[in-house]
Amino acid sequence: MASSFSARRSKTSIEPHAAPTIDLSAVIMAATPDEPRVLTVRSDPQQPEGLPSGPLQSQHRTLEMGLRSWVTEQTQLTLGYVEQLYTFGDRDRAEAHDPNAGHALSIAYLALVQEARPAGLAHAAWQNWYDYLPWEDWRDGRPKALDVIEPALKAWARAGGKPLRQFREERIELTFGFEARTWTDERVLERYELLYEAGLVPEALRDGATAAKARIAPGKPMALDHRRILATAIGRLRGKIKYRPVIFELMPAAFTLLDLQRTVEALSGIRLHKQNFRRLVEMQGLVEETGEVTTKTGGRPARLVRFRREVLLERPAPGVRLPRLR
Repeated sequence: MASSFSARRSKTSIEPHAAPTIDLSAVIMAATPDEPRVLTVRSDPQQPEGLPSGPLQSQHRTLEMGLRSWVTEQTQLTLGYVEQLYTFGDRDRAEAHDPNAGHALSIAYLALVQEARPAGLAHAAWQNWYDYLPWEDWRDGRPKALDVIEPALKAWARAGGKPLRQFREERIELTFGFEARTWTDERVLERYELLYEAGLVPEALRDGATAAKARIAPGKPMALDHRRILATAIGRLRGKIKYRPVIFELMPAAFTLLDLQRTVEALSGIRLHKQNFRRLVEMQGLVEETGEVTTKTGGRPARLVRFRREVLLERPAPGVRLPRLR
C-alpha cells in the first residue's frame, strides 16, 4: 500500500518553489522631548531609506544574534534589550516580484535606546518617524496629510461598488474616525495597511497597484516593507507606554516633568493637559525628585526627577494612561 502511494505521488507534477528566505530588521527608536526618532540606513543614494536589516546566515546561532550582528555592522551601535515585534510573510510585499520565488519571511525587532551618533558601513541617521507617517502626528491639531487622505479613501470606498462600499467605509471609520471625529493612537498599522490596500502609498504602486499620483498620501516611502514594520513598532510602543514604564528607557537619568510630558506627546502624537499629566505621574509614583534643579528651561528653575524603579515591584501595570483624542 505504501509503495503504491509513493509511486502515484512520484508521478504527480509538483511545481518547485524556492525555500523561504529570512530577513531580520531592527526598529531602533529614540526620542527627544519634541521628536520621536527611528534609526535608518541607506547604502544606495538612489534608494529610499530603510531599517537596519540583513538576511539570517548560517553563522548566526540565533535570530537575535543575527539581528545584532547586522545592526553593529551597519550602524556601529550595540543594542541592549530588544523584543521580537512581528513576523511578516506576505509574498506580495517584496520589492521585486518573481513567480518562482518563495516566501520572504521578515522578522522585525523593536529596540529602545538613548540616541547616539550612528556610524558604519552604510549611511545611518536618526530620522523623525513622522516624516514617514505624517498623518499620525496630532500635536498641532488635525494633520494636513488627512486633507489628502480623507477624500482619496472615500473615493476608493465608492469605487468598490455596492458589495464593497459599506465594508470599506466601515474600515475607514474604524481606523481613521473621520465621521465620529475620534482618533485611536494605537491603530498605526491598520491605517497604513488601509492606505496600502487603497493604493495611496508609493509602496503599493511599487508592488503592482495602480492609483493616480495626485492621490498619493504625503509621507516618505521606505525600502521594501520597512514602513509597514515601522508602523507596527509605533503602534506597539504607543500601546506599551500605557501599561509599562517603557517611556523611561528613552529618558536620560535625570529629567524634568515637562521633558517627560513632551516626550510622551511626541511618541503618542497627541497633546496632554499639563496638570492632569503631572497629577497622574505623581499618583502612580513613577518618579522621584533628585534634589537638583535645571535652568535650561529658560524660565524658573525646574526640578529634576528620575524614574522610581521600585514601582515595578509595586504594581503590575505602571504605565502612562493617555486620553482618547477627539
